[in-house]
Amino acid sequence: MDKIAMVDLKTQYKRLKPTIDQAMQEVIDTTAFINGPAVQAFQTELANYLGVKHVIACANGTDALQVALMALGLQAGDEVITSTFTFIATVEVIALLGLKPVLVDVDPHTFTLLPHEVEAAITPKTKAIIPVHLFGQGADMNALMFIAQKHKLAVVEDTAQAIGTTYQVAGKPHALGTIGDIGTTSFFPSKNLGCFGDGGACFTNDDALAHKIKMVINHGSQKKYYHELVGVNSRLDTLQAAVLKVKLTHLDDFISRRQQAADFYDQAFSDHSQLQIPKRAANSDHTFHQYTLRVANGRRDALQDYLTANEIPCMVYYPVALHQQEAFATYKKDLNSLPNAELLCKEVLSLPMHTELTHEQLVYITQTVLAFFNE
Repeated sequence: MDKIAMVDLKTQYKRLKPTIDQAMQEVIDTTAFINGPAVQAFQTELANYLGVKHVIACANGTDALQVALMALGLQAGDEVITSTFTFIATVEVIALLGLKPVLVDVDPHTFTLLPHEVEAAITPKTKAIIPVHLFGQGADMNALMFIAQKHKLAVVEDTAQAIGTTYQVAGKPHALGTIGDIGTTSFFPSKNLGCFGDGGACFTNDDALAHKIKMVINHGSQKKYYHELVGVNSRLDTLQAAVLKVKLTHLDDFISRRQQAADFYDQAFSDHSQLQIPKRAANSDHTFHQYTLRVANGRRDALQDYLTANEIPCMVYYPVALHQQEAFATYKKDLNSLPNAELLCKEVLSLPMHTELTHEQLVYITQTVLAFFNE
């Protein structure tokens, strides 16, 4: 059996090597390394895949979030509500722009924002909500969009971990990232659609917002050397676009492979009293950027050590909730705790999840997990 990887990018590359190498060589031959033809082609093809009017690529997923907030024209002191149980980038950009992050608790089963907690946190200064579609499935967008419309708030979807996930709105499927005012994503190599470095994008159906986003990522400019607003320099390199253009044609297969691995894990663990398999959120499918268990009775760390000793990589996403991070102490919500997130930080454990997992590897992983509880 080959060594198990948390994310096996090497084997995936070998499988796609001829087409990826050809795409990259074409960029090298043309030397159009910045804003080359592959960038526009990828944006168009991704827009078609998602069913959205505009895809604007940028340098990384964190930039995508920052650019989205800048395009909304928020002012210093405005409040943005988001999850306390997510990667730091979601909240980091809010603080960097002089806005106030308001961190709220999550559903302990789906790990996504609790709509009633969001509504309770709204004040006259609230201007936007950032739902995080964590680990590959959607937040409760039907409820969150109702709240946003009721209070006239913008919605920026953080889709960094859920590209290709569909969500039912009024009985019709929509790609996550296309439901709110702006969607954002990351093309970090380990993502379901990942490039060979950093990359990101914003999505929107709003022509005016798309126009603003395009200016923001280009130094606030439509015409070279003429700057209408303060922007940033955030471009997707042509080489990365070429890689993504190839990988996009395989995204449905990537998702299917992840879902098959998740089904195998589910079947192995579904009846175990000390393991909670990932719950599927209502109205959303699950594309499994991560396969994340909850481990009961304070045994998570011991299980992690046991798996590591048996050469099975595993990770804790996330060991500390954002409202407990020193960096955000100033913005801590006026509560003693956000209990669901704090409990998750003690219980979650993510197993290997990628497109190249073999049956032999899945058997070994699941048998080793179960063996831990039988010792």
